[in-house]
Amino acid sequence: MEARERIVRRVANELVDGSVVNLGIGMPTLVANYVDKSLDIMFQSENGFVGLGPAPEAGKGDPNLTNAGGQYASIVPGGMFFDSATSFGIVRGGHVDVTVLGALQVDEKGNLANYMIPGKMVPGMGGAMDLVVGAKKVIIAMEHTQKGNPKILKECTLPLTAAGQVDEIVTEMGVIEVTPEGLKLVEIAEGYTPEDVQAVTEATLIIAEDLKPMNV
Repeated sequence: MEARERIVRRVANELVDGSVVNLGIGMPTLVANYVDKSLDIMFQSENGFVGLGPAPEAGKGDPNLTNAGGQYASIVPGGMFFDSATSFGIVRGGHVDVTVLGALQVDEKGNLANYMIPGKMVPGMGGAMDLVVGAKKVIIAMEHTQKGNPKILKECTLPLTAAGQVDEIVTEMGVIEVTPEGLKLVEIAEGYTPEDVQAVTEATLIIAEDLKPMNV
């Protein structure tokens, strides 16, 4: 299983029946393709709709129906469209149960940096600053390293999107929970050892006594 597929499959398994879930730009949008179809999960898109469905087949996308990242999307029966004010009213009003976002860096205090690399042109953090404080749970879906460099740090070095808001990190190597004591490795992917994960993680990991295989 490719790294990105493993990540989004694991995140999809985290979602529970009856949830309202926001999927951030990039890899998180793929989560909708792997959710158990028996579950009643309503995906919210910050550009103005609820009821995000799986990505359409190649060549069948509607240019009037895209997700927040501008990619072709689909909408499930019962979905609806509205303006950005209503969309962010849902987010800021605490009506989103889970948001799934990508990250450039996360640290042991649950701080998140996911919008700016100094010296590069960026459009801004978009809705991420609202999502991380408005959603009841924040899951980071990202590859464990960037060109071999750790992305899970003792302290973020990039400008923060939010401080202390991350609850869980899912990478191709495992699942890490943010706890008051630090980052706890609670699931590990097949083919890796805790020592492998720690070797590419700057922050010191707490290894769960009941460490489980990654649920994919």
